[in-house]
Amino acid sequence: MNPSNHDPLCHRRLSYIAPGTLVFITFVLLFLFSARFYYYVKSPNADLKGKRFTTIYIPTGTDFKGLLKILRDKTILKNEKSFIFVAERKHYQKRVKAGKYRIRDGISNNELVNHLRSGLQDPVLLCFQSVRTVAELAGKLGRQVEADSASLMKLFLNGPYLKQYGINPDNVFVLFIPNTYEVFWNTSATQLIGKMWAEQNAFWNPKRRKQLDSTGMTIQQVVTLASIVEKETNKDSEKPDIAGVYVNRLLKRWPLQADPTVIYAWQDYSIKRLTLKHLKIDSRYNTYTHTGLPPGPICIPSISSIDAVLHFRNHRYMYFCAKDDLSGYHNFAVNSADHGRNARNYQKALDRLNIK
Repeated sequence: MNPSNHDPLCHRRLSYIAPGTLVFITFVLLFLFSARFYYYVKSPNADLKGKRFTTIYIPTGTDFKGLLKILRDKTILKNEKSFIFVAERKHYQKRVKAGKYRIRDGISNNELVNHLRSGLQDPVLLCFQSVRTVAELAGKLGRQVEADSASLMKLFLNGPYLKQYGINPDNVFVLFIPNTYEVFWNTSATQLIGKMWAEQNAFWNPKRRKQLDSTGMTIQQVVTLASIVEKETNKDSEKPDIAGVYVNRLLKRWPLQADPTVIYAWQDYSIKRLTLKHLKIDSRYNTYTHTGLPPGPICIPSISSIDAVLHFRNHRYMYFCAKDDLSGYHNFAVNSADHGRNARNYQKALDRLNIK
């Protein structure tokens, strides 16, 4: 017979020891759980190998597995299992949001999940300077946002779609005012065009529209003429004078005879010196053979060129020619005799430098 079954003292000892042991075990379990919870949730879990920040791009439609692959490819997480643990408890698996996100070194799983789940992405500073062709514009934009160049080109060439913005494939550049804009990386092609439409409306404020009315031109005409001025000179001080020459020619219904439009027609920007062969190209952009403005801008003109056309200088000049010192400045002339002399001096300067 087991003595313990009948020993009251033994029962008292077991009754006394068991609660303390239970408390101790509970304490240990709570400690281990708390330590594990802290490690999984609060402790740093991003190791950027010495960098303070890194950036990840989450494409539209990415699921949780796709996100894990992005984090894995950039070797951001020290412990992927702990990140998954926190993401599951915060129900992030079905809330993955596309965008560009900046991640700092040492961020915890809790902070990282909250940041990604909230969709608080870092904006892209969108720029598009010195653009000559629609394809070039689509390429520049497509390298800065999620919308690729193909989807942008499809809209740039879609006449019925562009009609809602009062433009067409020939003058799509009118929609784009060169500046720096904040957009989200996951902006779609249609959203981007909508953004540019809003920015264009803001650019053409009451002051500019009042000046526009005084010129007798439309926005499309001003931007088209500004694109020619843009390619004629990079000297802002001369732009109103050059714009004035072209306005005088338009008023007299002369051909503009703008060399940059012919170069645009050829789509050969290596041309340094036009020849008779170049001037014979059959194109609506050949302003030697067609009067009036070309169908649309030959580039995206700078704001200074647009404002130069809006404030073109009222003078009697009908001609201008680059100076023979090749400084980039121009000589202006009222009559063809003076212009011929200026042109011959400039041609001699090109000959001396063997520029063909």
